[in-house]
Amino acid sequence: MTTTGRSATRRQMLAGTGALGVGIAFSGALSELFAGTAAAQGLGHTGYGPLVPDPKGLLDLPEGFRYRVLSREGDRLRSGEGKVPSNHDGMSAFAGREGRVHLVRNHENRADGKVPVPTIEGLTYDPAGKGGCTALTLDSRDNVLSERVAIAGTAVNCAGGPTPWGTWLTCEETEDKAGTNGYTKDHGFIFEVDPVDPRRTGAVPLTAMGRFQHEAIAVDPRRGVVYETEDAFEKPFGLFYRFLPKKPLGGRGSLRAGGRLQAMRVPGVPDLSTIQEIGAEFDDIEWVDVPDPRAAQTPIRFQDFGRGGITHAQKLEGCYWGGRSVYFVSSFARRSDGSTADHYGQIWRYDPECRRLTLVIVFGPDTDIQMPGESPDNICLAPSGGLMVCEDGNGAQHVYGVTRRGEVYAMARGRQNIGTPEEPEWGEFAGVTFSPDGDTMYVNCYTPGTTFAVTGPWRR
Repeated sequence: MTTTGRSATRRQMLAGTGALGVGIAFSGALSELFAGTAAAQGLGHTGYGPLVPDPKGLLDLPEGFRYRVLSREGDRLRSGEGKVPSNHDGMSAFAGREGRVHLVRNHENRADGKVPVPTIEGLTYDPAGKGGCTALTLDSRDNVLSERVAIAGTAVNCAGGPTPWGTWLTCEETEDKAGTNGYTKDHGFIFEVDPVDPRRTGAVPLTAMGRFQHEAIAVDPRRGVVYETEDAFEKPFGLFYRFLPKKPLGGRGSLRAGGRLQAMRVPGVPDLSTIQEIGAEFDDIEWVDVPDPRAAQTPIRFQDFGRGGITHAQKLEGCYWGGRSVYFVSSFARRSDGSTADHYGQIWRYDPECRRLTLVIVFGPDTDIQMPGESPDNICLAPSGGLMVCEDGNGAQHVYGVTRRGEVYAMARGRQNIGTPEEPEWGEFAGVTFSPDGDTMYVNCYTPGTTFAVTGPWRR
């Protein structure tokens, strides 16, 4: 391990946002996240001011911003195929013709999902699966032109990620096999979804990319390597993977040709939670072939990786490509769950050119793991030149912004209380993404499933 001397730890405390006491620590490596990206041209110096309570009780935003509800769980799909499914999760936006935007949205339905994704001939993997994706087409003013099923019959579609060729990779966050929970096929795969015409991709599992509790992916746009996170619920925790396709950057359908799945080994570090120092660097990261990617008998994280073992981490979730590196999130780590150490959320950076792993950001206060601001989940680059981070924790839920100067601010706060006055509970945020022109932020409330379009002075 190499510790950089240039790293400096800072704490930025939020006030006036309902999240007093939320902190974040940064290293100088944060600025590298935005190098070479369009987002780096933005301002990204400060937040947008305090949140203004929403009289409709849905979404609090800074002054000057407004939202539109695009879709709600239980409403009728415009295609007439059934109802809008529940559990809105990962999402991405793709450019269409004449200023249109195509949104692909995951539905993290388990076997007991409240509103399943309707099964459609030619788009259904397992008729017993209630998860999948829906696709929305919006005009240049964010009016919904169409809303339809994009893939069905999958399970626990959590996050995923876009490809450089304009498709969405949706990830099943489960290891259930045929015969479990009524399923007729094995689950735990990645599926490719075409946002314009889903029938071009159908419902074909990309089995070589592994069968495990997938969370998110990010594609190296120069090499075509696909990075994958695993959000395993029990110890041993998840792994960070890379997939080396036989046809890198081959376009729609090319990942079906297969490839090689590997897991990351950080020499001497069996558990990433033990690393607490911002800016800590590890050189000569190793990648070890996964013995059985389809996990026919043994889940991958339990498999024998030989001498030196493999590196695990609790709650590996969001994954994003920025500049020349891939970034991935560990939402939290708790000794009480079996982790080696506690933390309140980390963002790691892996640079494939120099095979270096760096701990870039640590979220949260120094005490009280239950405070708002814990559990960073989905992340994306913002047109202001910073990050947007979805919170998945306890209490009122937020979308937080992180500026290039290392300031943290609340961008949105959910107001939908799905609990009781005595035991309040708020739906987490997920799927934050921006329109191709950067003028609209799209984000989901997980439950009750709601998709928002947020507009305002993003480049102010």
